[in-house]
Amino acid sequence: MQESIVRFENISMQFPGVLANDDVSFDIKKGEVFALVGENGAGKSTLMNILYGINKPTSGNVYIKGQKVEKFSPSDAISHGVGMVHQHFMLVPSFTVAQNIVMSKEPRKYGIFYNLKEANNITRRLVEEYGLEVEAEDTVEEISVGLQQRVEILKTLYRGADVLILDEPTAVLTPQETEELFQVIRKIVEEKQMTVIIITHKLYEVMAISDRVGVMRQGKLVGVEETKNVNERILASMMVGREVLFDDIEKTGEPGEVQIKADNLYVADNRGLMAVNGVSLEVRAGEVLGIAAIEGNGQSELLEALTGMRPVQRGEFYIQGEKSNGKTPGQIRELGLAHIPEDRVATGVSLQSTITENLIIGKQRQSAFSKYKLHLKQSSVVRYAEELFEKFDMRGSGIETAVGSLSGGNMQKVVVAREFSFDTPILIIAQPTRGVDIGAIEFIHKQIIKKRNEGCAVLLASADLDEVFRLSDRIITLYEGKITGEFKAGEIDKMGISYYMTGSRDADTQKEEGGAQNE
Repeated sequence: MQESIVRFENISMQFPGVLANDDVSFDIKKGEVFALVGENGAGKSTLMNILYGINKPTSGNVYIKGQKVEKFSPSDAISHGVGMVHQHFMLVPSFTVAQNIVMSKEPRKYGIFYNLKEANNITRRLVEEYGLEVEAEDTVEEISVGLQQRVEILKTLYRGADVLILDEPTAVLTPQETEELFQVIRKIVEEKQMTVIIITHKLYEVMAISDRVGVMRQGKLVGVEETKNVNERILASMMVGREVLFDDIEKTGEPGEVQIKADNLYVADNRGLMAVNGVSLEVRAGEVLGIAAIEGNGQSELLEALTGMRPVQRGEFYIQGEKSNGKTPGQIRELGLAHIPEDRVATGVSLQSTITENLIIGKQRQSAFSKYKLHLKQSSVVRYAEELFEKFDMRGSGIETAVGSLSGGNMQKVVVAREFSFDTPILIIAQPTRGVDIGAIEFIHKQIIKKRNEGCAVLLASADLDEVFRLSDRIITLYEGKITGEFKAGEIDKMGISYYMTGSRDADTQKEEGGAQNE
């Protein structure tokens, strides 16, 4: 029988207006992969923040390696061998990979001088030991999000963690990066006898990687099961408290007029390198055009250009027939475009502002909510915010909660609620369900198709291929900023399309094979 390495004993955590954890008790065994699942606001991250020492429980006890935790702080957790990689990374963008990894535990020459050469050597040894490939001398702001996550994991391992907490680790990863991460997790569990705790919403990943799974709902522990004894449907119903069915969504109507048109677009990235190389596309009213691409192949820069957030170097684009090169994001919005951005923290919400203030952004001067465009009609604003708060099932202590205190999934619900509430003929959506729970994914997908059926033109980019395939009428693939393929729904499967996403020369053969498999 495996020994218990972590034990929660009657843990409760009370925040103002919210009981985040309610008398939670279970243990986690040495050398296992333990998945913790639940909807947004179920209390998963709060419980792990207690284990990592960020929060002190209102009541109950935590034991690590049989020792009762007396002090709750990250430094004490690290001293107990607990490390945590958060959903939103905590790296210094201007530092190198090596400088981030050794930060606060820097190697010194003669005990005084910072030893950069040794920092690089330490990083290379960690890379070799754990198989997390990164370049020690690369600057963090210039590497992909997937590589930044590897830096966070290596930083934690460098500090001697043998209990590794990963909060939504695959939310920012492509399928290929996810599989690479899982290989590393299997390696460190099998070879190092480490314990890995994964907080996730993706149930197929729970089935693929975990030994046991704990399910939380509304702060309570619903149950702990051996993964081999459950399936995705059972876990989903435990999480939500009802049957969750990802059935095919009914799509009605035929595509109408062209609403978005890009003609030979060239767009540079932050380094001045060309990220979008001659892309031409059209999105019509009443259709969803999905973009399938591995992260870093120009999809982010393309959507930022079409929403006015990034300048176009060459080519033209049109929103509802009007040439929009050089227009500001506000001017493009006025043409009838709503936008769910890829990075909700940087460009989707104001963290210091309340849910109400975030929901009213863009509507604050409308006559329904303001008097003479000077004074907000508070009763109307509050009523509107409460309506969306309930409709989109946001979890928090109310509409006056600061958005920065919400879970990542609930922040996303704020963005989705605000943008969907604009009655626009065009929606540009990046990663709509990243870090969002299974019940909310089902709801958001239905809302996207509802907009499409009402005649909205939807341009969708998602790292989740299941999402792209489920929602799209047409799919284009991008590789190194160029369109490598275009398919109608049902023409190709996920394995076939992955060859176009990697620029394979055998893509045409794979398309035929994929089509044959679908038949």
